[in-house]
Amino acid sequence: MMRENVKKMNLEYVNNSALKAMKALPKEIALQFATDLQRVQEGKSPLSDFKHLKGIGQGGVIELIENGSPAYRAVYCAKYEDTVFVLHAFTKTTNGVDRAAMKTVEERYKAMMAEVNARKKQKKK
Repeated sequence: MMRENVKKMNLEYVNNSALKAMKALPKEIALQFATDLQRVQEGKSPLSDFKHLKGIGQGGVIELIENGSPAYRAVYCAKYEDTVFVLHAFTKTTNGVDRAAMKTVEERYKAMMAEVNARKKQKKK
């Protein structure tokens, strides 16, 4: 059996707050999301439920979903720089959209795009 040599994507947290948010989740949830992110790095689909977030970015922002009481979410973007950027992780305590969490995701997405654009400029030099 021949094995393809697939390049693994990098994994980066957009900032220390995103990393702290992931570490603040219950251990088993954080481990589950870490496994999902590793699968994404390898070009595979996450095992957790997921959905594309509309209105943030251009279709590249994905929310990992673990429903329950409470529910948990992790949000990432794997569209740029051969990198999986982790934007946020949080405990969802409201029904419907968690507006505060989505505001955080939007802000971190903007910061991520600024970094992506800075790297592109650096590569052109």
